[in-house]
Amino acid sequence: MNDMLYTLSIWALPILLAVTFHEASHGFVAWRLGDSTAYQLGRVTFNPIKHIDLFGTIILPLLLFLSPLPFVLGYAKPVPVNFRKLRRPRRDMMLVAFAGPGANLVLAIASALLIHIALRVPGETGSWLVANLANSLLINVVLAVFNMLPIPPLDGGRIAVGLLPRPLAWRLARLERFGLFIVIALLFLVPWIARKLGLDFNTVATVIGKPVMIIIDLLATLTGLGKL
Repeated sequence: MNDMLYTLSIWALPILLAVTFHEASHGFVAWRLGDSTAYQLGRVTFNPIKHIDLFGTIILPLLLFLSPLPFVLGYAKPVPVNFRKLRRPRRDMMLVAFAGPGANLVLAIASALLIHIALRVPGETGSWLVANLANSLLINVVLAVFNMLPIPPLDGGRIAVGLLPRPLAWRLARLERFGLFIVIALLFLVPWIARKLGLDFNTVATVIGKPVMIIIDLLATLTGLGKL
């Protein structure tokens, strides 16, 4: 029980901060670009209570944490954005979308830099801080990479809609209603089918895991932590 509580204590705060900064950044950038919807609803804030989704932020990560699955996923309440209110909707939509993953990358860099300080803190407190910051580095990079997948309604999908020629952008945008099912199929159904066919393919490891490790190694090198 003590081991489980300790593990929860070094994962809960990094997850909460990561999803909070992600959503608040969407709202902040939208507000600065002309859409005050999120601001008027009190969502342009780093108060995590404003962004917590009971299922996505608490129940789902806890269920996955207690399951034998090798990863934990979660999400906060999406920040409402009225793209018609943006000054330049097509361009600004991409900036609003990138704000979330961008905030996660900033948090990842900050976590890597703060590890240097945490390593100087003695005893169990120092070890706990290092564990939190290491998990924060990992979680924020995972969120950034996952959300940049070019599938609406993920941020990468909305960026792709903004970059593609209008006929292709329109077709991709129409997939948004099925986006969640596509993501679930990629994460769970495709690997299951691959195993049934005798193929060694894991979407999480290949599509998300490899870019995550490359980015983490790069950030660790740039911040002086060395290769992790």
